[in-house]
Amino acid sequence: MATAIEFNHVGKQYRLGLVSTGTISHDLNRWWQTAILRREDPYLKIGSVNDRTMKADSDYVWALRDIDFKVEQGDVVGIIGKNGAGKSTLLKLLSKVTAPTVGSIRARGRIASLLEVGTGFHQEMTGRENIFMNGAILGMTKAEIASKLDEIVDFSGCERYLDTPVKRYSSGMMVRLGFAVAAHLDPEILVVDEVLAVGDAEFQKKAIGKMQDVSKGEGRTVLFVSHNMTSVKSLCKHGIILQNGQLIDQGDIEPIVSNYLRGDSDADNHKSWSIPEVRGEGFELLELGVRKKGGTYDDIMRMDDEIEIYVRYRLTIPFREFHVTMHMKNEQGQLMFSFYGGGGRCYDLKHDSGEYEQICNIPANFLNYGTYALDLYAVTDSHHSIARDYDIVSFSIENKPHLIGTFMGKEPGDITPIFDFTEKKLN
Repeated sequence: MATAIEFNHVGKQYRLGLVSTGTISHDLNRWWQTAILRREDPYLKIGSVNDRTMKADSDYVWALRDIDFKVEQGDVVGIIGKNGAGKSTLLKLLSKVTAPTVGSIRARGRIASLLEVGTGFHQEMTGRENIFMNGAILGMTKAEIASKLDEIVDFSGCERYLDTPVKRYSSGMMVRLGFAVAAHLDPEILVVDEVLAVGDAEFQKKAIGKMQDVSKGEGRTVLFVSHNMTSVKSLCKHGIILQNGQLIDQGDIEPIVSNYLRGDSDADNHKSWSIPEVRGEGFELLELGVRKKGGTYDDIMRMDDEIEIYVRYRLTIPFREFHVTMHMKNEQGQLMFSFYGGGGRCYDLKHDSGEYEQICNIPANFLNYGTYALDLYAVTDSHHSIARDYDIVSFSIENKPHLIGTFMGKEPGDITPIFDFTEKKLN
């Protein structure tokens, strides 16, 4: 398959502060070093990492640095990362809004970009006039644009305001028309930068469906930036993670999203404390861990393994009613379910002072593969929480052995219980 987009060690450097301050001396120095002394550009050697949370130690910053990847024709690639990671800068370089400081970019075919609300629109022109203007910029004839006009207008849902200047459009209407133009005027490469978040739920669903049709049915290439991981996973086949202007990971979309959501901390499935950090009135948490049943904390846990959650704690005073409640959360930090074994289920709520241990058994083939985290609550009578802590441990479940390497996608949902089915032949 042909390569549609290629970034070759691309970097983009900006100068912080006012552009006019000291630029003549810097330009003269650059000219002297490169043209007269035949040395490397001195200002490409300096520059701090693009971490917006840290105070700058240089007048120069690398918005992007050493970006190197390829995108095949017809592929849909999600570009994800925190705010300020360099996602929009990368798309602006591809769309030729700005030029790279170093490196080269190759793109085969026409590029339609939807980078910001109203990008490419003339505010004084009507929606109809902007459609024809955008088509002309893409190299299409008036007849070609006219043949697509009804389809564009119908998709955008802005027919009533088509002959109204776009300066009177709401941001949502602007996005609707902008996306309809970008997606329907036959670009070989479609670049979308999280503007769909402005649209309503109905339009976002339509836009995602259109991008899927564009990539699968028409073989066009899509680069999609979004903070909505559900949209990224439903649309994209591959992903790229940017952090502080650098490409830190790329590959299939499922592991890429999991890696991004997990953040800087790897799964830590066991913790113990000689001096308890989680404590409350009469309660001290001594140990919490998740492991394969009968195994160790170093063992790999898979979907078809039985899993056990081990809790050890100390009560320094007696309680008439006491139990430990745990909340399990998925990769997105969403609460999946809560569970505890007290109240006649597994143990008596009445507790004397002393040290206790609990083991909660999770059956095989219940949790889907992915990364999970546990919150813990120490609860007394009247459901009063005397101690709590969030994301104390996290753990990863791998796919079943016979599916690794051959399984093409993750089953929907975070749990995959196997139920008892009966079947009989009727005739």
